[in-house]
Amino acid sequence: MKKTLGRAAFFLLVLVIVAYTVFPFYWAIVSSLKSGSALFEAEFWPSSPQWSNYAAVFQGQNFGRNILNSVIVASSVVALSLFLGVTASYALGRVRFRGRTTLLLVILGVSMFPQVAVLSGLFELIRALGLYNNLAGLVLSYLIFTLPFTVWVLTTFMREMPVELEEAAMMDGASPWVVLTRIFLPLLGPAMATTGLLAFIAAWNEFLFALTFTLTDEMRTVPVAIALISGASSFELPWGRIMAASVIVTVPLILLVLVFQRRIVSGLTAGAVKG
Repeated sequence: MKKTLGRAAFFLLVLVIVAYTVFPFYWAIVSSLKSGSALFEAEFWPSSPQWSNYAAVFQGQNFGRNILNSVIVASSVVALSLFLGVTASYALGRVRFRGRTTLLLVILGVSMFPQVAVLSGLFELIRALGLYNNLAGLVLSYLIFTLPFTVWVLTTFMREMPVELEEAAMMDGASPWVVLTRIFLPLLGPAMATTGLLAFIAAWNEFLFALTFTLTDEMRTVPVAIALISGASSFELPWGRIMAASVIVTVPLILLVLVFQRRIVSGLTAGAVKG
């Protein structure tokens, strides 16, 4: 009896957590299918769904270009973060040198600064490099919060790599670069999938830097484009279109999680070393 009650309480708790996390996205879908006064009516599903909001998102502004900008920026940030993170994690996780722990703490400390604290200095840097209103400027600025996290997480995973694999490769004359790319990199697949996905989500949803470092509609990313959606007058907010745009930009993230869910697992080196 006690075991049954415990299991029922556990499933009830899981149900509450799932409902709490999924309901906002569900309500965004419901709201995106409404317009006018129907937006203020509480119903689980609209009686007459209207798909015009989705078409209006692409007709009223360069939303397709904004999505492409976000894809380019987020993908570039992930590629650079993983490349720099893997190479740095090998040095920090496998090479012994003085000040290694201090350097790791500095990297972790950099990620603790809020974006507002570095906004003015980063703006001057972006402008001095001629990257204002440029996607390259967004990629450079996003590395500030994705690279420290990537380096720290991959260093933790790199330290768990069996030393026998590295020693065997070194005995065969392999260089550190060969050890990293041929031995460790395949084993780091799940860790790279996890950190890369988190970096992509962070870059995809970033708003403050994208708003500050871009000026024209052609260079804006989707969070800024959604924030700048306006109605017929300055006092009207088209919530239907805003919700439709939010659903459109959330679907790619859900698909990415579904695609990489098998890679986000533990036990990176299970069975790599025999006997």
